[in-house]
Formats: sequence, structure tokens, C-alpha cells
Amino acid sequence: MRIGMQIPSFAYPGGPEQIAPTFARIAREADQSGIASLWVMDHFFQIPGVGPVEEPMLEGYSALSYAAAITERIMLGTMVTGVVYRHPGILVKTVTTLDVLSGGRAWFGVGAAWNAEESAGLGVPFPPVAARFEQLEETLRIAKRMWAGDESPFEGEHYTLERPLNSPQPISRPHPRILVGGGGEKKTLRLVARYADATNLFDTPHLPHKLDVLREHCVREGRPYADIEKTALSVLADDTTPGKLEEVAGRLGEQGVDQVIFSVHQPYLPNAVSLLADLAAKVA
Repeated sequence: MRIGMQIPSFAYPGGPEQIAPTFARIAREADQSGIASLWVMDHFFQIPGVGPVEEPMLEGYSALSYAAAITERIMLGTMVTGVVYRHPGILVKTVTTLDVLSGGRAWFGVGAAWNAEESAGLGVPFPPVAARFEQLEETLRIAKRMWAGDESPFEGEHYTLERPLNSPQPISRPHPRILVGGGGEKKTLRLVARYADATNLFDTPHLPHKLDVLREHCVREGRPYADIEKTALSVLADDTTPGKLEEVAGRLGEQGVDQVIFSVHQPYLPNAVSLLADLAAKVA
């Protein structure tokens, strides 16, 4: 069992001028503590359930690049990039850059996107859900092609790339680990079975069923279920105790989860990282 940490909020005491030093401290502590992975949301507005839409929000890959420069071992990824945010060729270059500059520590987290309000606010096209899933599959195909060094033209329903050149190639081999986020049983989990190295599901009572569905898709795709890392996103609340964390990790481990990623809404609190670090040491 591995323990990861998601930072969904940059509303830190002291205002915007304290975001960089506070985020840096959190990233360094997580890196040095034995926590396996560090994630940020790939959103441009804050999302419901975390805070008001006007809360400070950093662009995800810029934040991860900053973290890469001040850490040494922790894996880095977005939880997860909405496929509508960036053209797939540019997105693959962005993830590759993070992987190269971090020494091979990038994950490629991606999903079909859901935040229509955010997209409308910033003028990002937000097609219907069926089209977004088509875009997601084409993006995954493009990523696989570019990371394999295939520069031949790609022509899909949504994207055309005349020469998908990717130089330099990632440090990770054969490529940065691909994580598809979401629990949709007909489309999302099928894409996980076909293209991804990992899945991310919410810590809900439905999680065991979702894993059963993923297993069925793996059978249909001829893919070993064990090849896919199962991650689950849970929440580290302000009043969470070490005992509660152990209970969550134990329960999810029994359900077949390989890595629990805790979303820490107030990561600047003095004990936020240490609670997860202690848990990581116990469940390793």
C-alpha cells in the first residue's frame, strides 16, 4: 500500500505572496517523508466542495514544475487534467517536459472533464459528453504514439497532427504512467483497461463494484487486471485522527486499492503532512 497527497487548495494564510513559500514547504516535507506521490487538481477555478470559486487556484503543470525543482523522489501528477483544456500534442509535450525536468517522476493524469462553468468563464470549448470521451480516447492514442516515437501523421475525428514529434522523449520508460480518472462504467473504465497504467476512483461504497467492472473490461481487452494500479481518492478532514486514517487505508487495501491519495483541503496546517507520513510508514 502506498500513500499519496493531493493539494486542492492554495488559499493559504498571508495571501498570494505566501502561496509559493507555503507550497514549497509542503512539497519538500512530503518528498522527505516517504509519501509516494504529490498531486494538484488541474482546474483554473476552485471547485465546489473545496471552496468558493474565487479562491486562489494555480495552473497545475506550472505548480508541478515548481515542485519538481525543489523535490527529489516524490512522483508528480495532476488529479486530473480535463481533456478539453489543452490540445493533445501540447499536453503530451507538457507532461514530457515535467518528466524530463523531474528525472522521470511525472504521471499523466487525464479525464473527460466536467467543469462547464470553468470552461465557459475562460472561453474554453466544452463539447457534449460523448464528444469529450471521443477526445479523451484520441488523446490517449496520441500520447501512446508520441511516446513511442511514432511521428507518422495522426488523423482522428477531433484532432489532426501532421508530425507528432516529441523530442526529447521522457525519462520514464516506456513512458510516464497514464492514469485515467473517473468511474464511468461503460466508457471511462473501458479506456482504463485499453490504454492506462492506473485508475483513480473515489472512496465511496461503490468502489468495489467499480473495480469489478474494470476487471470485466480487462478481460474483454485481453489485459491483465493486475497490470493496472488501483488508486482511490479520499479526504483528509481537519479533524481526522491517525486511527481514522489507518481505518481508511486498511479498508481500501482490503478492497484491492494499491495507493490511497488523500485530498488535504488545508495542507498548510502543521500536522497535515506528518499525519500522512506516519500512515505511509505504517502501511508500507
